[in-house]
Amino acid sequence: MRTFVTPLVLVALCLGAGPANATDVERIRLQSTEIVVEITPALGGRVLHAGRVDRPNLIRIGEPVASQPTPAVSADADDIGYLGHDVWLGPQSGWWSDQDANPSRRAAKAVWPPDPYLAFAGTRVVARSPERLVLEGIDSPVTGVRLLKSFALDPADPATLIVTATARNIRGRPVARDLWFNTRTSAATRVYVPVADARDVRVEGEDGAVPVWRIERGVFSFQPMSPDLPMRRGKVFLQPSAGWMAGFAHGQAFVIRFDHQPRAVIHPEHGQVELYLDHAGDVQAGLLEMEVHAPFRILAAGEAMQARERWTVLAYDGPETQDAQVAFLCERLALCVATD
Repeated sequence: MRTFVTPLVLVALCLGAGPANATDVERIRLQSTEIVVEITPALGGRVLHAGRVDRPNLIRIGEPVASQPTPAVSADADDIGYLGHDVWLGPQSGWWSDQDANPSRRAAKAVWPPDPYLAFAGTRVVARSPERLVLEGIDSPVTGVRLLKSFALDPADPATLIVTATARNIRGRPVARDLWFNTRTSAATRVYVPVADARDVRVEGEDGAVPVWRIERGVFSFQPMSPDLPMRRGKVFLQPSAGWMAGFAHGQAFVIRFDHQPRAVIHPEHGQVELYLDHAGDVQAGLLEMEVHAPFRILAAGEAMQARERWTVLAYDGPETQDAQVAFLCERLALCVATD
């Protein structure tokens, strides 16, 4: 089962028209002296902007944010490419297998689209201040949970945002799920993940377009595009050796930190870190998804689980090389990679 595939129509819809100017959805801004973040309570409560105060947005959003700001929410809805930062529930093979709202998708063992009740429905503002926003979603008859999302500037570090998701089982019986963070950015972002060994990497992709990667001194990265590989489309499943990954773009270092988990608690269908890469000749217009899975849990009726990411965005004007960028992470955030 190829669970990584994003339909080609979706990619064209999201990325073909260039950057969206989303003026038709409400945006709530959190801003420190160093970073600015914008979240919409619409569309499931997703992040539409994150970056340094004086530098471009690192988050890739799709044109439908502006053209389809009020989608219909139903179990029959298809995906709409809003992108941004979103929260899914894993495993992907279970998206439609444990629900009665759409029997045809259950029978087909569908792995697409994501839960429309989590992705499209408006959320309720539970708490709001200049430094913090809490949004509560609606009960989903598809996934069987209700999501609570919190976004808070770190009072001890003006370059850091704390992103928290809580999923509560709203059914009268157990559900088996994991929390799955998905942050979209440009495929031109240079991304690094600490990985100890090639055996901790699994790749799925289309023939002739599988992303090319390497591990150098304990750090995973994608190889630059070459004339022999004008298109890349595929997904990489990683067991990281530490709880972070980083992307460099637009003169910024975008670092996502999370609780490092042993492979045994991550659903075997997934990796704790996943990277979906999709681009043709124009790499800047392509898509990179930086994804993190929390432990797979069986939730009793009414029980909740929580996962957290820390986003740190730093200015970076150094060389565009792996050695320089990884050294910067070590110097500024002590994200040093042990090597033999």
